[in-house]
Amino acid sequence: MNRILVIEDEQRISSFVAKGLKAEGFTPTVVEDGVTGLDYALTGDFDLIVLDLGLPGKDGFEILRRVSADRPELPVIVLTARDSVDATVSALEGGAADYMSKPFKFAELLARVRLRLRPSGGPAAVSDELTAGRVRLDLRRRRAFVGEKEVELSARELSLAEVLLTHRGQVLSREQLLSHVWGYDFDPGSNIVDVYIGYLRKKLGTELVTTVRGLGYRVD
Repeated sequence: MNRILVIEDEQRISSFVAKGLKAEGFTPTVVEDGVTGLDYALTGDFDLIVLDLGLPGKDGFEILRRVSADRPELPVIVLTARDSVDATVSALEGGAADYMSKPFKFAELLARVRLRLRPSGGPAAVSDELTAGRVRLDLRRRRAFVGEKEVELSARELSLAEVLLTHRGQVLSREQLLSHVWGYDFDPGSNIVDVYIGYLRKKLGTELVTTVRGLGYRVD
């Protein structure tokens, strides 16, 4: 299991990220200030860092500079509310492997984490295709098929289908699907998941997604 250091002072976000990473088989460690974060980053046995820029104690840019200088092999994904071009350029030039602005969707963060942990020149960390019955998702080209026929899905529909097929055989609650596809800041009382499940059934087949009453949804 890959160990991931999450340096984030907003507890709601750090908890959201840590729970999602743990559910995907990673081992997350959360640190909420820059001083401790830098110490963990330089001395801990981590495979990747998710780093906020606005931290108490030490600024995220300082942590990024130190990690880039002392542990250049350790990839850092910057996760921040600073979405200006200057902040993006400064982070990437400072050594960040990737950059994401808040609010964000966990599915996108997960894809970037997996990409940065993929062995150089080695096989992909995840398959480029997902299948369930006659449904096939081509993740590289972001396309969906039923049999040999291509089916047009919106970006959100494709993300939802990807999460469901990735966890094939597992029951996923509405809250889990909201977190993975819509992000930590989405209204948990919304029925948007049910609406999009309906879209997938209409486009990919009514038998694809099973409703598990009181628990959520499952793809077999």
